[in-house]
Amino acid sequence: MKKQPAKTVVTENKISKPGNPYYSNTDTTKLHVSDAEWKKVLSDDVYAVMRKANTERPFTGKYWNTDEKGTYYCASCGNELFRSGAKFSSSCGWPSFFEQQNKNSVVYKVDNSLSMERTEALCGRCGGHLGHLFDDGPAPTGKRYCMNSIALDFIPDSAK
Repeated sequence: MKKQPAKTVVTENKISKPGNPYYSNTDTTKLHVSDAEWKKVLSDDVYAVMRKANTERPFTGKYWNTDEKGTYYCASCGNELFRSGAKFSSSCGWPSFFEQQNKNSVVYKVDNSLSMERTEALCGRCGGHLGHLFDDGPAPTGKRYCMNSIALDFIPDSAK
């Protein structure tokens, strides 16, 4: 039976996901959670992308074409990743940002899959696969963080 995504609950600037004890938008402690434990607490789709580095199809994710103001968090652990002010329309089919929220929110690793070298973007707290980083973004950074929508939770400014 396919697990359904956990509902995100927002109360007084705190975000939680009942059933996922590792989800917190206030705790920045690096997580060391086994793959078996992630499989228990994440929906099948989120697990496939975030723990197995799958990619959602372009133009299908819920955030690729939105411009609402707010904050994007890691769908696995709640780590704050991006502000909407850094989001831009790249027409690539995935949400794109030109900078991460802070220097520790996203970390990187070399990805040699698909017979090419790319830079994989990972959550700085839980190590979950978010997408890839490219050098074809707009000023001021010239970067394009090409993220999977399913790897992100979005909380509008109006909900905080």
